[in-house]
Amino acid sequence: MIDLASIEKLNEELFRKINQEALANPRSPYAGKYVGIANGRVVAVDNSLRAVTKALNDSEPDREKTLTFEASADYDRVQYILIVR
Repeated sequence: MIDLASIEKLNEELFRKINQEALANPRSPYAGKYVGIANGRVVAVDNSLRAVTKALNDSEPDREKTLTFEASADYDRVQYILIVR
């Protein structure tokens, strides 16, 4: 059985690969879509975050073994949010 740390590493590696592809190629099947990964494999790709979340929950009930992200987002860039009251 694979331990949680190994699964997290697999998910992270796949996330980086898919997101780099989507950033480099706007025609990628992942570009601009939500992607759900579980146990080191892609489980769902959809325009709807709700649909991806549902597919992930159906395939892997342990959320620690899953990862959801929006492909084409720049996760390495720091963004600041200004809240004015």
